[in-house]
Amino acid sequence: MDGANLVDLLGRWASGRGPLYLLLTARLRALIDDGVLPPGHLLPPDRALAKLLAVGRGTVVAAYDLLQQEGRVLRRQGSGTRVAAAHLPATRDLDGVPANPLIQHMLHPPDGVQLLTCAAPDVPPPFMLEAYQEAAERLAARPHDLGYYPAGQPALREAVAAYYRARGLPTTADEIVVTTGAQQALSLLTALLVQPGDTVLTEAPTYPGALEVFRHAAAVVRGATQGLAGGLQARPALAYAVPTASNPAGAVLPVPERRALATLAAEHDVPIVDDEVCAELCFSGETPPPLAAFTSGEQVITIASLSKVVWGGLRVGWIRAAAPLAARLARLRAIHDLAGEAVSQLAAVALLRRLDEIRATRTAILRERHDHLVAELRERLPSWSFEPALGGQTIWVRLPHGDSDSFAQVALRHGVAIPPGRAFDPVGGHAEYTRLHFLFTPRELSRAVDGLAAAWNSHDGSRRSTSGHALIV
Repeated sequence: MDGANLVDLLGRWASGRGPLYLLLTARLRALIDDGVLPPGHLLPPDRALAKLLAVGRGTVVAAYDLLQQEGRVLRRQGSGTRVAAAHLPATRDLDGVPANPLIQHMLHPPDGVQLLTCAAPDVPPPFMLEAYQEAAERLAARPHDLGYYPAGQPALREAVAAYYRARGLPTTADEIVVTTGAQQALSLLTALLVQPGDTVLTEAPTYPGALEVFRHAAAVVRGATQGLAGGLQARPALAYAVPTASNPAGAVLPVPERRALATLAAEHDVPIVDDEVCAELCFSGETPPPLAAFTSGEQVITIASLSKVVWGGLRVGWIRAAAPLAARLARLRAIHDLAGEAVSQLAAVALLRRLDEIRATRTAILRERHDHLVAELRERLPSWSFEPALGGQTIWVRLPHGDSDSFAQVALRHGVAIPPGRAFDPVGGHAEYTRLHFLFTPRELSRAVDGLAAAWNSHDGSRRSTSGHALIV
């Protein structure tokens, strides 16, 4: 594990109260006691970790010394600092836990920090209650139904198929597999189509959750900074695209480029996943055609969910694929969880019926908050650069200098959590970027920008310092 991964595991370590060295000690202690940092693990040198955390070296030295007094680490000159031997049960060896900073932020309980890390609506809308009431009525009319449908509730599969037909894409219910969110959809596709050592082609930057899935499959992930088209001729095992209201930039791929991408995937026989999770959140009010609309081949696979347009906790997603592939995916899903949760799927039927209304309400709110965030950033942080989003929930911001890893540590101490840009890049690039969401209310967004501006003034000022001494915080 390198220093950057350790920083991700530390999470919001500096957001509590008290001296920084004690906060750092407490978080390292928890990682050691939980087995995340196993016995014998070599911790980063004092200076290296201090630089990554944007603190003075004395903060790290004090934390390491305290852990040594507790018997949790061993410090020897010339050998560095290692986690001490401990009697931990084998079930607590968590060396394979993903260090993705976005996942780590979700695993940590709220602590008063404004989270600009997880982008999903956090308030269930009122119409969800009506949808669940309708679902309950559907259940009451179905006695003696076990509810096990590995491919999804038949009513929902047909509703999703009808949704695509309404968008001009002929689709039948046997081409739909319902999943527990789009993340499971991506996991199932990767398990079926990607073998260890295979190449997966993605955009750079792209959705970090997808990168974690591909890495977990032991794939070689390659990023394309100028679009996927140029990399398809190398015939990767899988390509992954977010052409509509992209994560993280909120961009929308023009129709001619969609057609070219779908055509190339068919020509080179490369399965390509079109992630449409945010497709219904375009500020124009129109949802562009999915990639599958531009080819008659079976290479284009579409995934989507209701978690962004309705509510993050509504874990209902789906895969649209050729019927033979859909059948294989359903069999694979049955191995993992037999079938999805029935009530939410039946509620999703009602929600899809009201999708036009839901979309209009949601995009109006997001557009207002997007414009507010853009105005606040331009006023308070004019040196930061970004392109306004065309849809979705996030913007992709470039810092004028330095890297977002170290700035994120400073931002935490000002009450705001932001993700480092490298989490969105398959090879850890884009370190000078960060992603900001605009899901908060305007007042909350203003407070977040206040914190970011204060943090940047502190961070930027420390860079201009002429002192040769490390800053002790």
